[in-house]
Amino acid sequence: MKGPGELRFDGRVVIVTGAGAGLGRAYALLFASRGASVVVNDLGGGRDGDGKSTKSANAVVAEIKKNGGKAVANYDSVLDGAKIVKTAIDTFGRLDVVVNNAGILRDKSFAKMSETDWDLVQNVHLKGSFKVAQAAWPYFTKQNYGRVIMTASNSGLYGNFGQANYSSAKMGLVGLANTLAIEGRSKNINTNVIIPTAASRLTEDILPPEFFQQLKPELIAPVVAWLCHEKCTENGSIIESALGWAGKCHVIRSSGATLRQDLSSDVTLEDVEKNWETVTDMSSAKRYNSIEEVTGQLLTSVEEMKSGNPGSENNSVYKHTYNHRDTILYALGVGATVQEPSDYRYLYENDSNFAVIPTFYVLHAPIHCMSSSMLEDSLPGLQMDPTRILHGEQYIEVYKQLPTGATVESRFKLLDVLDKDKGAVLLIHQETFDTATGEKLAVGQMAAYIIGAGGFKGKRTSSHSIPVIDPPNRKPDASLTQQTSYDQAALYRLSGDTNPLHIDLNIATMAGHKRPILHGLCSLGFSVRHVLQSYADGDPSLFKCVKARFAKPVYPGQALRTDMWREGNRIHFQTYKTDDNVPILTGGYVDLKDVKSKQSVTPSINVSTNATNLESDPVFTTITEYVKQHPEEVKKINGIFLYHILVKGKPQATWTLDLKKAEVYKGEPKSGKPDATLTLEDADMIQMALGKLNPQMAFMQKKLKITGNIMLTQKLKSLMDAGKSKL
Repeated sequence: MKGPGELRFDGRVVIVTGAGAGLGRAYALLFASRGASVVVNDLGGGRDGDGKSTKSANAVVAEIKKNGGKAVANYDSVLDGAKIVKTAIDTFGRLDVVVNNAGILRDKSFAKMSETDWDLVQNVHLKGSFKVAQAAWPYFTKQNYGRVIMTASNSGLYGNFGQANYSSAKMGLVGLANTLAIEGRSKNINTNVIIPTAASRLTEDILPPEFFQQLKPELIAPVVAWLCHEKCTENGSIIESALGWAGKCHVIRSSGATLRQDLSSDVTLEDVEKNWETVTDMSSAKRYNSIEEVTGQLLTSVEEMKSGNPGSENNSVYKHTYNHRDTILYALGVGATVQEPSDYRYLYENDSNFAVIPTFYVLHAPIHCMSSSMLEDSLPGLQMDPTRILHGEQYIEVYKQLPTGATVESRFKLLDVLDKDKGAVLLIHQETFDTATGEKLAVGQMAAYIIGAGGFKGKRTSSHSIPVIDPPNRKPDASLTQQTSYDQAALYRLSGDTNPLHIDLNIATMAGHKRPILHGLCSLGFSVRHVLQSYADGDPSLFKCVKARFAKPVYPGQALRTDMWREGNRIHFQTYKTDDNVPILTGGYVDLKDVKSKQSVTPSINVSTNATNLESDPVFTTITEYVKQHPEEVKKINGIFLYHILVKGKPQATWTLDLKKAEVYKGEPKSGKPDATLTLEDADMIQMALGKLNPQMAFMQKKLKITGNIMLTQKLKSLMDAGKSKL
């Protein structure tokens, strides 16, 4: 039976090659169980490629049909990819997904490997994947939809003794997938690479038995299925998976070193030796997303050598340690308020969903640039005058939800200096790392506009610039308005952005303003909160990136309105001052990992059908089961809790959680007095159990009344969280 929110493949047709056993079988069974029609391809040979049999494919087809699914067997070699695709079209009338999984092994040391050993492995893995994908490509193009999976290996990424044929074929698949991802992008054809480590006939006598038993193909199949689902937008990625874990792999490159001083000089062997440590230094390595980006970086190096000033990118570092006090202060600075439930997670460190607003690291660029010589060094003769320095544009992308406390290092590089006649634009690249783990947390780009610094006959555009994007030409899909405080800039600057333009009346007057103006990044924080509130149900983990241009200044105390337009997972926005309807942020967009608007969030708890007919009954049933299974753990809470459940203010049920005895039952405590009594509405109990209503917020809003030992009730959080996954 289809469950709520279940990801389905109804109407889709999937080819899985090498589907007679192991990973391929797991893929085929999962796709079929979710409604797909599956072509089960398997030549039926041994793991070295010898032999042929229909037994394996037939067995999987029979298993799928026994479970009520749709499948057909195909016994062709992957080198006959057109025949495999024809089976899908002839049987089911279409094709949507190709999972290239077929493989063989012919392991020998490089010195002893024959040409036959090489050709057979290359043919099955690399050429076979090419043949099947190419045969499917016209159908994908015509229907403007397709999903392709290439199966690579850690042997390809890192090499492995005795597998020169296998590892080279697997790395070749990465290159093939990269190109197909580019060529298929405009036709909604996504191509990704899976690097699985699973128990199969290829690894059964290679891995230790106890380890082999844990490498279940069924743990990897959902990762592959997700990459093939219509909701998944991943394209051109390498995903590694094993043991119920999955992670993304990147090819990265060091910042490198320029080996010659100008275009007229040569590179000597001694030049390479002298710079080798810098060439191989991976401490500030980055990933390039396209060949165009790599070319652009090389052209920048050419420009530097033309000027006779190689390596002038002006790298510098800003190191910062922060904790919950800093993130809460920032949240208050960008307008977070306890009056908005979705903001509460940013304001209370003991909240179960305590988090950092994802734009937090934008603070680092203006702090560092104002306190270092970076701007002065980039434009010789520039005097540091805060009245002449404006924040033009900002971009930031976060790779994961930001830690609520850490020591981080932001590394800055001047990418370009642009001549805009009346001023100069400095494009500054930022990468922020967790110093404890070395993990890259975020990247950003700041465009600083220096008034009066132009006219030096420099270039006007840059390949490094991340563009703003105008919103759709229609009325906004959503709008939120919020009043800023007259003290907003004074509060925001406490997070470290201490440009006197935002606090000093004399400096503001010299810059042509009647009083200090609000930081542009403060307005950006307001806007991003509004987008998350409207399209992510306030969940910062769904944030991916934001880009915006600062168009006009704002005075603290003015009201801001964020107009929003949804286009898939991209939310375009423009922000206005409401008193004169002048846009202050233009061309803005927030990319989300998923959209979860408040209107679309519905409870997924099954309502009980017992006599009381209260929606919260299953919550207490779930808690009861958990307490029975973990008596020693819950006894550590050492308390008796009495719940009074109301419906429209009238008592409807009473529950006792006697965690001293590890018992849960209806009615008053059988012995002793409750340590705390909690009274709340049935509907609010449901929302708390789902994590949609924060208990502290409910208490402050008087939706939850507590008498007795209030502090002891905080220990119930672990109990509610532990049982939440079962609801």
